[in-house]
Amino acid sequence: MLVPSPPFRHTCPNRKEASEMTTTAAALSRTLEQTDLAGRLELIARTGRKAVFTTSLGIEDQVITEAIATARLDIGIVTLDTGRLFEETEALIGRTEARYGIKIQRFRPDADAVNAYVKANGRNGFYDSIENRHACCHIRKLEPLARALDGAAFWITGLRRGQSGNRATTPYAESDAARGLIKINPLADWSLADIQAHVAKRDIPINPLHARGYPSIGCEPCTRAIKPGEPERAGRWWWENDVKRECGLHVAEPVG
Repeated sequence: MLVPSPPFRHTCPNRKEASEMTTTAAALSRTLEQTDLAGRLELIARTGRKAVFTTSLGIEDQVITEAIATARLDIGIVTLDTGRLFEETEALIGRTEARYGIKIQRFRPDADAVNAYVKANGRNGFYDSIENRHACCHIRKLEPLARALDGAAFWITGLRRGQSGNRATTPYAESDAARGLIKINPLADWSLADIQAHVAKRDIPINPLHARGYPSIGCEPCTRAIKPGEPERAGRWWWENDVKRECGLHVAEPVG
């Protein structure tokens, strides 16, 4: 199976290029659907284009990290070290690197931007308004992500359809025209039960917080354990009312 060649410029494309990118992503999604996780990742690695996997060290991401590392694929593994991660997450970075003999590159927020935010809003000002929370996410996650994806043709994520309602139609590949790349979601069709069974079979190290009721783990002050019957991502930004809460990493922006 061949991967379609995308018309990348690594900059925000015009409308015609964005349309071509959408068509390419749709064709690629159909190709990826025909194989398994290992095959999907290998197909992307074989393109010879820069591919970056961003891991939050959650259980899905650990599955992808293990697949990339064991096959020694030419895919960069990076994480956004926001400065507010759980201690358990920080420790898992080191455990994962040691286990698979890899280096997970950390991208941190700009210190001056963080200091300016704290001075204006307080360290935990994100509790005060959605605008403040979005501003914090922009500084600690979106700006570092832009640096992490610089020059990338493919962005690999751990998005799954079962994580939340607004991810229910997640494709295997989708155009991210605003970033000038194609996003790859190799676990789009996996259920949480699939993930857990794979982790047990492969003895993949995972965050101990999962066993304490945290299926989705982000920054410590913005994540709580979920209650029985709640969706997987109900513990993220729990104080907000919008059921489609996101930090902005996976929210598409319009192309001008």
